[in-house]
Amino acid sequence: MAVEAPMSCDCFVSLPPGSCDDHVIFGKNSDRPRDEVQEVVYFPASSHPLGSTLECTYIQIPQVECTHAVILSRPAWLWGAEMGANDQGVCIGNEAVWTREPVAAGEALLGMDLVRLGLERGDSAWGALSVITGLLEQHGQGGQCREDPAPFSYHNTFLLVDRNEAWVLETAGRLWVAQKVTEGVKNISNQLTIGAEVSAEHPELRSVAQAQGWWDGQGEFNFSQAFSPENPPARMELAKQRYKGGTELLQQHDGSVTAEVMMSILRDKPSGICMDSGGFRTTGSMVSILPRDSSQRCIHFFTATPDPSRSVFKPFVFSDSHTPVPTVVSPQFGPDDPVRKQPRFQSQVDRRHDLYRAHQTALHNMETKPEEGLVIYEILRDLEAQCLCDISAILTGEIPGSELGDLFFDCVDTELKFYQ
Repeated sequence: MAVEAPMSCDCFVSLPPGSCDDHVIFGKNSDRPRDEVQEVVYFPASSHPLGSTLECTYIQIPQVECTHAVILSRPAWLWGAEMGANDQGVCIGNEAVWTREPVAAGEALLGMDLVRLGLERGDSAWGALSVITGLLEQHGQGGQCREDPAPFSYHNTFLLVDRNEAWVLETAGRLWVAQKVTEGVKNISNQLTIGAEVSAEHPELRSVAQAQGWWDGQGEFNFSQAFSPENPPARMELAKQRYKGGTELLQQHDGSVTAEVMMSILRDKPSGICMDSGGFRTTGSMVSILPRDSSQRCIHFFTATPDPSRSVFKPFVFSDSHTPVPTVVSPQFGPDDPVRKQPRFQSQVDRRHDLYRAHQTALHNMETKPEEGLVIYEILRDLEAQCLCDISAILTGEIPGSELGDLFFDCVDTELKFYQ
């Protein structure tokens, strides 16, 4: 029997003293079906009428009075996000995981919906975690996790980060456990990693484990031992190698992690962190710099295109005004969208945005005309390097705030012109 193709993601964080500077550095690769388009979308802070409802990917939930501004990297077919940040200095990424708790039948909140909800409603990593766990307990998690009629659902783990700390949140159905990280480096992949070092948990977590015979109620409670499946999917077994490789890469740079280092880790193919295997690949990537000094701005980088080893990280900074970037936003299909129709996913639509199309053509040219492609690639990497050099000026306030809202637009526009 053929080994099941891996479908996994990797999230990383470095907190001082793991970081070179007094910064928290966040990074994530989103590994998804290889033809899935990931867009980068910005939503401003908003107020909502009392009693209003919110339409997530599959279900409606009550809306809150106020939501934070967010920047999201998301599969274009759904409401939620694989990863993103808000204007409060919070970053979140999620991973698929399978546990002894069965995946619930029917539609509920996707893990990716919970990422966006945590960012829109949380003013800190802990605040976002509280949002996610509250919604998880109330509405549950579940539903089709890819744009395909073949059933595919999973539980989720999350890495939540702010300027001061990080939290690993692992779930099993409506149950959850969390571990606080205050210093050094940490990564997660598609497996349960929280053992006995539990910082917070669902009030019924241990009683359920004991009732199911997964824990005797006497010895030390170890979440990953109690809730990891006896016969895990092949992708979870393969994720162990990725988790180990990611940990080794982080530890090699422990004490010297920068945004550039995080980007190099996300681009690492030998470890499998940068995935391009069969029907799956890294379809989007994100790196964030969160200065401990709250007077300094946070900087977020997104590729908006697949394969970070052949993509450009483009900076985004929350500002008082933002220039819209429609070239990284996918077309909308309204009620005719196959996601909206019942039964879902019975047809396919072209969700490619302008930058995705241009990048796709450039990659094809690299393969057919490698010398020309290499020149374009080197120019774009020089552009990225220049952006990284300019970041210090942003962090120290040397670049006026009025220019920051154009930063992401300018970088995307420049990349498109190079492709042309």
